[in-house]
Amino acid sequence: MTKQDRAVRTRLALIRSAAEHFEARGYVRASLSEISAGAGVSSGALHFHFANKAAVAEAVEHAAARALRRVAGRGRGGDGCALQRLVDVTHHVARLLCADVVVRAGLRLNAEAVAGRVRDLRREWRECVHALLAEAERRGELAAGMPPHRSSAVVLAATTGIEVLGREDPGWLARPSLTDLWHLLLPCVAAPHLAGALDPAGTEPEHAGPDIGRDADLGREPGVGREPGVGREAGVGREAGVGMEAGVGKEADASREPDVGRDTGGALEEPGRAGLALR
Repeated sequence: MTKQDRAVRTRLALIRSAAEHFEARGYVRASLSEISAGAGVSSGALHFHFANKAAVAEAVEHAAARALRRVAGRGRGGDGCALQRLVDVTHHVARLLCADVVVRAGLRLNAEAVAGRVRDLRREWRECVHALLAEAERRGELAAGMPPHRSSAVVLAATTGIEVLGREDPGWLARPSLTDLWHLLLPCVAAPHLAGALDPAGTEPEHAGPDIGRDADLGREPGVGREPGVGREAGVGREAGVGMEAGVGKEADASREPDVGRDTGGALEEPGRAGLALR
């Protein structure tokens, strides 16, 4: 393994550990010492990759944004019935939220809007819904009296509610919950001739979508190349080499990153800076 590979794996481990702590404790209460310990590296290694806690949070949000953008793009870039693609993409997003701690943490950080952070993780979802419903109108798929701006408001409000409730109870993000939602919405939104053609449970198997939770672009930061491990929740399968592995935080001296090695036990806290959600 090259020095660059080790550096990438260390960065991935730090992003994942940070996501776990931000999701569980929030930005303010999560500490850099906990994040570095959770990644199995020293505080010096964390500081080599990230100047402070704000930079770590920015990396988590960046990774979450990439994953959400890719999932939203699957719906907008598809073929066939636009309304069915909208149903399908809601199921994709729900699976992503269930599977990926980095995405969940990114959404929490974004909702907290710490220190005026400007990235809007909700924008991709809004744009996806607007685009698909505008396409549905052009195709004659919307019910009479249900123009895109009205149907968008209904769909966004409903999916936002599901996502917010899912933060406390993941059952809200399960396929049956979304299926029930679409059973109620589709008769109001869809044109009558589509009544029997749309599947509120989605058209793909429940565990479809191998990129959910392991998006190839999910952890890529500018200038860091491909980082294939970020976004894989422990329950889905931790990427080999991410976390407490040989080579992370224990590199040979000849190829060690500056300060990467045995943890001296010191915390590297920054001074006083306290992060679709589908909303």
